[in-house]
Amino acid sequence: MSRLLIRGGRVLDPASDRDAAGDVLIEDGVIVAVDADIDTRGAEVLDAEGVWIAPGFVDLHTHLREPGQEYKEDIASGGRAAVAGGFTSVACMANTQPVNDDPSVTDFILDRARTDSPARVHPVAAATKGLAGEVMTEMVALVEAGAVAFSDDGKTIMDSGVMRRVLQYSRLVERPVITHAEDRTLVGDGVMNEGPVSTRLGLPGNPAVAETVHVARDIMLAEITGAHLHVAHVSTAGAVELVRAARERGVHVTAEVTPHHLVLTDEATSGYDTNTKMAPPLRSADDVRACRQGVADGTLDAIATDHAPHALHEKEVEFTEAPPGVIGFETALAVVLDLVREGELAPLELIRRLTTDPARILSLTAGTLSVGAPADVVVVDPERRWTYDPSKGYSKSRNSPWNGQELVGRVVASVVGGRMVYHVDRGVLVQ
Repeated sequence: MSRLLIRGGRVLDPASDRDAAGDVLIEDGVIVAVDADIDTRGAEVLDAEGVWIAPGFVDLHTHLREPGQEYKEDIASGGRAAVAGGFTSVACMANTQPVNDDPSVTDFILDRARTDSPARVHPVAAATKGLAGEVMTEMVALVEAGAVAFSDDGKTIMDSGVMRRVLQYSRLVERPVITHAEDRTLVGDGVMNEGPVSTRLGLPGNPAVAETVHVARDIMLAEITGAHLHVAHVSTAGAVELVRAARERGVHVTAEVTPHHLVLTDEATSGYDTNTKMAPPLRSADDVRACRQGVADGTLDAIATDHAPHALHEKEVEFTEAPPGVIGFETALAVVLDLVREGELAPLELIRRLTTDPARILSLTAGTLSVGAPADVVVVDPERRWTYDPSKGYSKSRNSPWNGQELVGRVVASVVGGRMVYHVDRGVLVQ
């Protein structure tokens, strides 16, 4: 029998609303006790005095790039980066090459994850074939293969009739539809937020209304179909308010926000750094405030990284030509701890947005320290200072807006299925 005791930390378990000092005992991959002063005999002990013990983080929006773009990332490197950031479960989007629109691709991802990734990997299948927004995928077959949701993320389903059918059929398989909400006819050639900063920089703007118009459409379609709509990477005040109002009238809509949309504004692009280019773009200070409020009041259920690796040569081009996206696994915790430091969110509520709520959205058995649950656990030092160097991280890519910055808050250890897979002083412990 394998026994691991995580001892003497501040236990933060949103599933039970627990916020108290204690220990967590794990036996054979399962949590068997959460209490004070558990007997240490026969157990490997991880000292958590002065730090937090929480469920492993659940990231419902990532890009692992395999199959097809392994030069940017693969399931192995992405899984290592994930656990180094505390993410023990990750959902990967379908914009691979080939697209995950066929059960054979879903099978491949899951097979590769079982052998290569220290994090649990949950595939999100394409909503339409080839992400073309025209013909629905075979949802039943994809769910049987292991898909946890459907999304054309990276592309927008512009045809409202197609989106309505996708939502209708998603009810048959009881899986959410994740929308990439950008009206392409309004985005046009926009590469950053439309506003004073884009005017000053001479860069084409992507207006906030491109997001809000599309969120409004998809909420109305979710309302008439009764389907579960999940809005990816919310970036605008208008979208936050639309989700809040839809919830109040009973629409089944959930939403996420990224760490970068919670702390960075479009002013970050002033140096034309392509590592500040993402889709949707960084928005105004008012939008950032609205997103932070949305997290605080629960309108935005989850914090998701939208980890989007790109090779160095792809980002070292003119701003207009660079692909959008940034990596985020290893920096996410430190970035969002700003919400706690600023008094906008209690530690337990921040952990809820990283664990219980995203797990609920995807119906995953994760995000809890309940007795009998799989032992996916993270130990966090919220005060640890460190300087982020992506070249020393686990992702194959380096496209981070926090390159070289001092950050506060770091994952000390990650446990998946009762096995310690990462320790800050020893690195990733499985290959």
